[in-house]
Amino acid sequence: MTARFPRGATSIAGLATFGVGEATGLSALDIAGGAALAAVRDAGMALRDVDALFCCLPDDMLGGLALAEYLGLQPRFTDSNRTGGSAFMSHMATAAAMLTCGMIDVALIAYGSNQRTGGGKLSTPAKSNRWDAPYRPLFPLSSYALAAARHMHEFGTTREQLAAVAVAARGWANGNPEAFAKGPLSIEDCLSSRMISTPITVRDCCLVTDGGAAIVVTRTDRAKDGPKPPVPVLASAAATWWHSVAQTTDLTTTAAAESGPRAYEMAGVRPSNVGCVQLYDAFTINTVLFLEDLDFCAKGDGGPFVESGAIGPGGTLPVNTNGGGLSCCHPGMYGLFAIVEAARQLRGEAANQIPDIHVALAHGNGGTLSSQATVILGTADTL
Repeated sequence: MTARFPRGATSIAGLATFGVGEATGLSALDIAGGAALAAVRDAGMALRDVDALFCCLPDDMLGGLALAEYLGLQPRFTDSNRTGGSAFMSHMATAAAMLTCGMIDVALIAYGSNQRTGGGKLSTPAKSNRWDAPYRPLFPLSSYALAAARHMHEFGTTREQLAAVAVAARGWANGNPEAFAKGPLSIEDCLSSRMISTPITVRDCCLVTDGGAAIVVTRTDRAKDGPKPPVPVLASAAATWWHSVAQTTDLTTTAAAESGPRAYEMAGVRPSNVGCVQLYDAFTINTVLFLEDLDFCAKGDGGPFVESGAIGPGGTLPVNTNGGGLSCCHPGMYGLFAIVEAARQLRGEAANQIPDIHVALAHGNGGTLSSQATVILGTADTL
């Protein structure tokens, strides 16, 4: 089946983050609401303009209903689809289709979490499924450790190369005032940090922070009337191959190998056209896997690619230019923050602004490398 998408028919008109790092005294709903209000203002709109709400909250399976009530909205459509951190890229596909066919006019996509000040550790409603449970894994970390170990076995990937991902992320974070973790970080710092699930150490793991993010998506002709440059949505594609990694036949390849090519086809671009890449880096192995599966380097070459310095400041492929989940923020689900950073780059207002950028890719991961979703955004001159 030929992939179809309303390329450029919809655009991000507003965006915001809120409470990134520590938001003491605020609930997940407060944080999501703060981000939502800021994004609507950024779009030059009022809450009454919003007629579709897409939301995930880490502590409320009916978060879309809760946020609608919190904001005083009575939307035509509410969606709380949960695939983990990839959910927000999938929300964009649904919103684009509904906007294009006229079912809705303005979509608000929002997320918020207080997992740091509310508990201080990863907060997720998911847990190991029945295939994994007998082995008592650390959820979700042990699944990513398996993928990292297999990648090392098959391709000779080293812990030093995984550490290079964390070091690159910190390099970007040091230039981003919003980033939670700053300061020097070396390869040796990573290698000597506490081992949690071999071969993954503390430095291979994402942060535990608070934070919220939101975007407003509407038809491009309307977005052009807003106060900020519209960011056209060129593509959104998703793929799910498994829930538990115990069900895969190849731990070194994810469904990004499907969502990525479909997104490129929809957008009419190639990896070489992409000016920056925002990846869901819950663990350092994620970045390696997704760079390979999204065709920025060949399968098995991810280790040497990141080790070369290509993805850090001054490199040939800017990756996670806000510091990513490893050094900027990771409030349970990071996907929407990747979208916001990609859009900020295309607006020309990112903290670590990449010059002359026209196409950006944001990729989300859900579960234990289970759900993958890819969004490609552009500037007005890509239409």
